Amino acid sequence: MNMQAMLKQAQALQKDMLKAKEEIDKTEFVGESSLVKVTMKGDKELVKVEINAENGLDKDDIEVLEDMIVVAINEANKKIDKTTESKMGKFGNIPGLF
Repeated sequence: MNMQAMLKQAQALQKDMLKAKEEIDKTEFVGESSLVKVTMKGDKELVKVEINAENGLDKDDIEVLEDMIVVAINEANKKIDKTTESKMGKFGNIPGLF
């Protein structure tokens, strides 16, 4: 196989990887336990936290707590991404890897 054919194949693979990553990033995933339900996008962005109201907490307190959890988790994910980019950036940009 010549170099040009290999390059073309690698570019096609890269395009397919990026498309698959975009699809995953846009998809919402739900995780549940007996007290908490969370919804996240494939890019690890937390969309929603729902706390079961049958635990005795006031409805307003639950809504504030849910919002605070969303903010805290998304902030932690941003710090992870920043650190990953900082430490892994020296290896070059390989789309779809991170």
